[in-house]
Amino acid sequence: MNDTNIRPVITVLGLGAGDAGQLPLDVYRRLRAASPLYLRTREHPVVKELEEELPEYKTFDQIYEQTDSFEQAYGFMTEELLKAAGMSGDICYAVPGHPLVAEMVVQQLLEAEKAEKCRVVIAGGQSFLDPVFAALRLDPSEGFQLLDATALEREDVQVSTHLLLTQVYDRMTASEVKLTLMELYPEEHPVHMISGAGTAAERLRELPLYELDREDFVDNLMSVYVPPLPFSARFGNWEKLRSVIASLRAPDGCPWDRKQTHQSLKRYLLEEIYEVLSAIDAEDDDNLQEELGDILLQVMLHAQIGEEEGFFTIDDVVESITEKMIRRHPHVFADAAATTPEEVNSQWEQIKKAEKGSESGKTSILADIPPAMPALMRAYEIQKKAAKAGFDWGNDAPMWDKLQEEIEEWKAELRAKNEQNSSKEFGDVLFVLVNLARFFRVHPEEALEQTNQKFFQRFSYIEQKMIEENRDWKEKNFLQTAEAWWQEAKKEER
Repeated sequence: MNDTNIRPVITVLGLGAGDAGQLPLDVYRRLRAASPLYLRTREHPVVKELEEELPEYKTFDQIYEQTDSFEQAYGFMTEELLKAAGMSGDICYAVPGHPLVAEMVVQQLLEAEKAEKCRVVIAGGQSFLDPVFAALRLDPSEGFQLLDATALEREDVQVSTHLLLTQVYDRMTASEVKLTLMELYPEEHPVHMISGAGTAAERLRELPLYELDREDFVDNLMSVYVPPLPFSARFGNWEKLRSVIASLRAPDGCPWDRKQTHQSLKRYLLEEIYEVLSAIDAEDDDNLQEELGDILLQVMLHAQIGEEEGFFTIDDVVESITEKMIRRHPHVFADAAATTPEEVNSQWEQIKKAEKGSESGKTSILADIPPAMPALMRAYEIQKKAAKAGFDWGNDAPMWDKLQEEIEEWKAELRAKNEQNSSKEFGDVLFVLVNLARFFRVHPEEALEQTNQKFFQRFSYIEQKMIEENRDWKEKNFLQTAEAWWQEAKKEER
């Protein structure tokens, strides 16, 4: 390990949030004696007031203009400071506010210190937070979040707390902030723009969120404060939904919701799934959004029941699926490779088999196919898994022979008027048809649904013609007319 005494020293001075009158004496003395002196920006009240007292300095203002992103700019600043410290052995770097508040370069220097590239000395300076809290009359103990506007992500924002955004330094940044926040807050939600907090030039303005990028006084000292969103208005918030479901299930909640169990909700979940499928087939995005919400409602109800019974919560559900997705996608979250859907499926099955451990040798490979699955889909899944294990014909010829054999056996049972056996033989016919569909990469459930929809549309066409011409099914030879209309409907599909 290197001796800390021979590592270059970078002293980081905080210029505070206001003017020179608020500057600590120690920082003032260090600033005047610094050589060499680097400033993150010249645009600060202290620099302007002490211009004649400061030693010769270099600023990084030009780097912001020469780079494409803040991340790149910060990297260049850190690199130059480390290089300068290596040459001089001791340098000073002055930043607005406090060095440890919203200063990415300082954080990078501290990482360099861990790597024994330098020593970092932090020298005070009031952060902008205290004067901002004072200007807003805000108590941060109520819940407070500080985020960098230049790197704002929707998922980082907690609408339940006080939110302060730094570095809203121009209209473009203000516009990007506005668009991100409007995904979470109503457009009329009040926000506050504050610049130069704690100084004689302090400016504070309250305005609706949608006007955030319309103000003229945006500058490099600008911050934006966003009050918490009232709980009653958090309709897009996970905790709000959770609270609503809990209220429905509470003793004074909804009688219908209170009486539901996992068993009683089964049919509703199935109904909602089919309604989602219908919305997808209709390519109706608005309806799809609503129907997906109905499925989420079912998930939340089951999770609430699980929580009440002490078995699991919605947090457990989310944790479980999140962990599973990461574990079963090592080609995304680790160093495994899978470049095609087929490779992904193969990898998924291998991981799934490994997760089962020793149990995989004791149970059928078909055991995890849900018994409650619709019979046509279950037949398809059974055959698919059996084929993966090697139980499959190499071509389709034997399947056609098997189909003919099963049809003949079905006919024989029909002739014998054996209803129980004829039902079983018809099941065999369907099973072979499913196998043929699988072989030719046709999903039988989807194929049959297409035919159902096609029949529905053609039959509806016949019904409409009957209304128009005042016809009736009981008319003599009406089926011939109906067949003609059927063919008309068929032609219109083309």
